[in-house]
Amino acid sequence: MDSKEKPEMARRHQTPLRTSVEDIDAARRAPSTPQTQSSAYNLAFADAEFLTSEDTRGIRFQLEYQKVEYLLRERGINSTVVLFGGARIPEPGKPAWAAKNETQKQNLEAASRYYIEARRFAQYASLTSKAVDYSDYVIVTGGGPGVMEAGNRGAADVGAPSIGLNIVLPHEQAPNRYVTPELSFNFHYFATRKIHFLLRARVVAIFPGGFGTLDEFFETLTLIQTHRMDPIPVLLFGAEFWKKVINLEALAEAGTIAPTDPDLFTVVETAEEGWNVVRQFYNLPEVALAE
Repeated sequence: MDSKEKPEMARRHQTPLRTSVEDIDAARRAPSTPQTQSSAYNLAFADAEFLTSEDTRGIRFQLEYQKVEYLLRERGINSTVVLFGGARIPEPGKPAWAAKNETQKQNLEAASRYYIEARRFAQYASLTSKAVDYSDYVIVTGGGPGVMEAGNRGAADVGAPSIGLNIVLPHEQAPNRYVTPELSFNFHYFATRKIHFLLRARVVAIFPGGFGTLDEFFETLTLIQTHRMDPIPVLLFGAEFWKKVINLEALAEAGTIAPTDPDLFTVVETAEEGWNVVRQFYNLPEVALAE
């Protein structure tokens, strides 16, 4: 897409050549003949059938990567604070919309405390980000409800921008209303989305969640364990929840991970405790939240 259509896609260089937007428009106005009505005649980059075909999957991967990279770079965002966690965790006082039985309802309502902690954690990060003109420590979430909403909301509370990396799903796919609209992205490929979660990450904060949260947690650990990613603070919120769900000590005992691998993350309970870990790791100044 060119500068004449979206101002944020402004050209870096002036050129006397026609733009792709101009040629798309000209092609649409071509006289109707059997030749111009054939899909073969469509400009390749304006041909939806071609761009969504099996043969152009690699191009779609590249486009999903490049679009987000371009806009984040144009915005001057160098680093992020990533929040992972359950879409089903409700805001305190709100119904547990995802509960399928009374036990789930009670547990999800009890887990709403993590909504509060995620929101406060995002406020700490965003106030730190404000001091550097929102170039570093920018909040990024999956853009959906639950813990993701809490993260974007915490940034909005202090007037900070935040990123949402949404993905098209049968459920829960709509962006929450706290994501900065210009930083609200949508993905088809989980793989490309994961790259953008960790490409700029200085912190990864993981709250209780389901399969997706576990996937994101273990992907982060794997990258750090294998030295594909520099060590960063990885915070696991909620000791009681995670002790029931995973047992990394059993893996260490079995010899399938190193005895020190459980040290790749830190278990915390509150936003204050979590942000203190980050602050000490990076030697950041203290910030105070308005009560």
